[in-house]
Amino acid sequence: MDADLLPLRKRITNTFKLCGFMIRSENSSYLAEQLLPFDAAERDKWLTVITENLQSQKLLTPHVERAALEKAINELNRVGLDEGETVFALIDAFTVPRFRYNQRIKKFEPDTQPRQLLTAPRMKSEYMQQRYAMLLQKTLRHDLFAPVVIQDGVGAEAQAKKFKLQFAENLLATSAMKEAVVLGLLTQLKEGKFYVEDPTGCVQLDLTGARFHAGFFCEGCFVLAEGNYNNGVLKVDGLGFPPAEPATSSRAFFGTANTWGGESAKLLKYSPRLQELERTNTETTIVFLSDVRLDLPVVMDKLRQLFVGYDSCPPQAIVLMGPFTASARNHHELRHHLDALGALAAGCEQLKKQTDLILVPSSEDPTAPNILPRAPIPECLAAGLLKTWPRTQLATNPCRLQYCTQQIVVCRLDLMAKFCRNTLHFPEDTSQIEQHFARSIVCQGHLVPIHPIAMPVHWDYDPALWLYPLPDLIVMGDSCQSFSSSQHGCTVLNTGSFVKSKFAFKVYIPATRTIEDSEIPDDVE
Repeated sequence: MDADLLPLRKRITNTFKLCGFMIRSENSSYLAEQLLPFDAAERDKWLTVITENLQSQKLLTPHVERAALEKAINELNRVGLDEGETVFALIDAFTVPRFRYNQRIKKFEPDTQPRQLLTAPRMKSEYMQQRYAMLLQKTLRHDLFAPVVIQDGVGAEAQAKKFKLQFAENLLATSAMKEAVVLGLLTQLKEGKFYVEDPTGCVQLDLTGARFHAGFFCEGCFVLAEGNYNNGVLKVDGLGFPPAEPATSSRAFFGTANTWGGESAKLLKYSPRLQELERTNTETTIVFLSDVRLDLPVVMDKLRQLFVGYDSCPPQAIVLMGPFTASARNHHELRHHLDALGALAAGCEQLKKQTDLILVPSSEDPTAPNILPRAPIPECLAAGLLKTWPRTQLATNPCRLQYCTQQIVVCRLDLMAKFCRNTLHFPEDTSQIEQHFARSIVCQGHLVPIHPIAMPVHWDYDPALWLYPLPDLIVMGDSCQSFSSSQHGCTVLNTGSFVKSKFAFKVYIPATRTIEDSEIPDDVE
């Protein structure tokens, strides 16, 4: 292999010099690996178009870096697509666009204010107010709360079946009110006493006779409390979540703006070319594994079998979620195991050329605190893996994937345990526990709708955790038993633990939007 690369590297270096560029040996090796499958004529053709693309990039220096090469190759692979359109993209949580709801025009507008990890104290309340505004506007549009136009007496009858949403200040301004419904944050302002809080005030709740709807009702989530208000206390008859809204309805209030993230200025959901590619690429798959302990020899053996098995039919991406080691502080150990991970793919040339290997860290992995969004694994620790598998991508937790027109959220978090520990009322029907889990995050429009003490978030980057508009697929890397559930056109998938489930993993087929359960058997050599 090296003997074949050497003359090709010389050819690349000479061609770049003729065009006024200089290229380092590691970058020429990378480009040579990309061109090696082609014959001599095709290589010359590709070299010509790559150098032309580099000239159009207007580089600041004559030195061609790896990023410029990758950009040129990606753009050439997007033949027939518009500017910004990509077949597959990984979107960093810290680059997710942020929007604010404009009450006057009833639309979401881009928020271009610079964001910081260490932000102003006012953001502690402001990020919750933004989440409340998002939930309020879709709740007011729901059939149960939207006003009715009276036509020939029909509307008057329908009006009687609807509810009028009250604010906390409306209740606090009166001594009694029957059949009041309030949307607000479920919080415990005093020991053992729960309140519902909105931007106008807070009202104490009496939950002794409350009927809880489906879902996990944790402190820190937003609820709809229905009951009778008397002398400063709302005696709750029913406690539910804000209604969910299909993504097709939500997008109408964003226009064509790119709410998902990525290079495109417009949302790729509406791209006819990508829709056609999605429909025709019936063999494309995305593989998800969680709890991938690289420090366990048996896990490394199974991953080797996985890579070898997929070398003949490479998927679009293989997503590995942590924790990758048992130690949360030993950086040297993690670097060693990531190097070993790259060595596992030795001989799997097709897989390394056609498949993106995406690493999503857990809260137990080193180098970043237990706060969401979590920064990716540093490149210095994955240098060996990046060298042996150039298409490796180090992702944040959570992160977003875009395949053609489909939107996928990936998050590594043991959220089920947090829900069960913090809920006020455990669901009576435990056989449908996955339905309660899915409904909780879909109705809340947020990945972690619990108290910040249970799962802290960076205030200024909270919109990166929003699930509004709903994506096509939410992939949770929870160590509990795997499951999948569909809610309002959104599929919630839990991969389960790769270690605890006898090396089971999930395969997503975008063309049919189906999920396959897969497992690496013991008898494979």
